[in-house]
Amino acid sequence: MDGNGRWARKRSLPRHAGHRAGVKSVREIVENSARHGVQYLTLFAFSSENWQRPEEEVGMLMSLFLEALRREVKELHKNNVRLRFIGERDRLDSKLNEKISDAEAVTAENTGLRLQVAVAYGGRWDIVEAARNVAGKVASGAIDADAIDEAAFAAELQLGSAPDPDLLIRTGGEQRISNFLLWNLAYAELWFTDVLWPDFGHAEFEAALAYYSRRQRRYGHTGEQLEAVKC
Repeated sequence: MDGNGRWARKRSLPRHAGHRAGVKSVREIVENSARHGVQYLTLFAFSSENWQRPEEEVGMLMSLFLEALRREVKELHKNNVRLRFIGERDRLDSKLNEKISDAEAVTAENTGLRLQVAVAYGGRWDIVEAARNVAGKVASGAIDADAIDEAAFAAELQLGSAPDPDLLIRTGGEQRISNFLLWNLAYAELWFTDVLWPDFGHAEFEAALAYYSRRQRRYGHTGEQLEAVKC
């Protein structure tokens, strides 16, 4: 969800105004996802690299996370959304971690949209942590090294048993994935837009879904093979 700072700068506003405006877009996209029957929506809210931003901005973002949790969780729960957070949660302060745990517990039994929020998350960190977990299981004798396959490794990643993403949407004009879900995005369709995140709404989301609907997902097969399967 890129472009909050630039959105604010274009309007001669402080950066935090852009982040606050971005929260409104989050709400709209969550609602649109649920309406379209999307089963999983993962939002990249704060990366491992974002800790390098000015201390004042990082503090404001953490406060905004807390504020959003207090304000939105009740509505998410009411709409059967299950909330989950991924990332280095031990880097967050205790108050925010407590609210995150509470939000996950409140929505744990919900069966609608799975909303996954990546906070203090990095794809390389995710892979290293998964490798460490697998190595620990081998060392303890819990599993045999020969039993490790892609599925076993993927189960140790932050998304765990969730399916790999079908579509990556990046706003703000940059055309890269910036250390997000490096393993999981192997076969995702990629859709980039110059629209800044606070301006990303219903029309832009529909355009991304329309782009996805036109893609032929071959997974290594030829188009002819897929057409033969349809027949």
